Amino acid sequence: MATAALSRVISAVAPLALIPLTLSYLGADLYGLWMAVAAVTVMAAFTDLGLGYGLMTKLATCYATGNTEKARRYISSAYVMVTLAAVAACGVLWLAAGAIPWSSIFNAGDSVTPGQARGIALACLTAFLLNVPLSLVNRIQYAYQRIGMSNMWLAAGVLASLPLAFFAVRAEMPPVVVVASAVAGPVLTNLVNTLWTYWRCLPEIAPRLRLVDRRVAGELIRLGGQFFLLTIVMTTADNADSLIVAHTLGLATVATYAVAVKLFAQLGFLVMLVNQPFWPMHGEALATGDLVWVRRTVRRMIGVSALVVAVPAVSLVLLGDRIFLAWLSVPVGNRWLLAGLGLWWILLAALSPLFMVQNAAGLIRPQIVGYSLYLVLAVSGKWYGSTFFGVASIPFIGVLCSLLTVVPAAIYGYRRVLRMPVSKERVVAGAGV
Repeated sequence: MATAALSRVISAVAPLALIPLTLSYLGADLYGLWMAVAAVTVMAAFTDLGLGYGLMTKLATCYATGNTEKARRYISSAYVMVTLAAVAACGVLWLAAGAIPWSSIFNAGDSVTPGQARGIALACLTAFLLNVPLSLVNRIQYAYQRIGMSNMWLAAGVLASLPLAFFAVRAEMPPVVVVASAVAGPVLTNLVNTLWTYWRCLPEIAPRLRLVDRRVAGELIRLGGQFFLLTIVMTTADNADSLIVAHTLGLATVATYAVAVKLFAQLGFLVMLVNQPFWPMHGEALATGDLVWVRRTVRRMIGVSALVVAVPAVSLVLLGDRIFLAWLSVPVGNRWLLAGLGLWWILLAALSPLFMVQNAAGLIRPQIVGYSLYLVLAVSGKWYGSTFFGVASIPFIGVLCSLLTVVPAAIYGYRRVLRMPVSKERVVAGAGV
């Protein structure tokens, strides 16, 4: 948790340090184009189709049972599938680059030439695609409980962009090269991390082409597909609110609502910070049949997770209007909206430990069903509520809909995991532990 917090701080501060350097050199239009392309890559952050999460779930069992041969098959198969997809996407991108109207897509200004728009777009998107297979090493480190190590490498990747961009600017390189240097940091760092991990740290699970297994690949695709579908449903549910507000209350209200949501969304980082390290740990405990540890840890983490989020949530409810006034010179105008958002995130924090157990067991369907029902119920409920009761009703309606759909799904999935049979191999491993 400490290394994750440090990594998060570095990830937030390092890009801010790049702004005065790159903005003054590139100019407003080129810098704005870069940020617009970067936003597209953020939207496509799940390009590995859930294979990274699926791999982490499968490897937790291999780690617990000491089955390095099966782990290598999972890792080798995942690398081949993700690498082929990334290389194919890069090939299509570069072949079609000349026919894509980049300037029109990103509404580039007159000061940006078509060549510059194409070059910056290709630099950012290529770096993003190449980083998809290289970032698998972070999931593998999580599965093998090298979590602090993974977080430090992630932080190093963000920091690596600073000297690369600095030297490109000092050398007065073309704007495309400056942008390429800035986005190359995470790619190069993940490459070094991959080589170091499989050469020095975990050579026993290093991938090999001969170990690619069609059956294992099918397992990863099925499990990864469920994670991918869950992410789509959750993303749709989370991002529908602004559209509902726009249609029911107007764009002016969207601005206030969106800023409040963005401020409270930072609590989501705390939820992941506290709970995600337990994903591979629950996987190991389930693999060895240690259900007592799982139950005890979940009970404790429900309280810890909710408390960790409740403290800053209450502070934001009490001081949020002052923060908005000092930050944007505009009052938020509705403390009930802040209270509803705080309650929403506290509920999600309390549910997260239950979902970590299900993720560790690869049981994703209850979450998909719960969030799908939530999406249907919440959209209609929020539309009605915002029309007749105002914007402050939206998070409270979300909490109510979640209590009717997501909470039962979380409890059902958690109990179902605890009833899952433990294989003979796992029992032996547990006895050894």
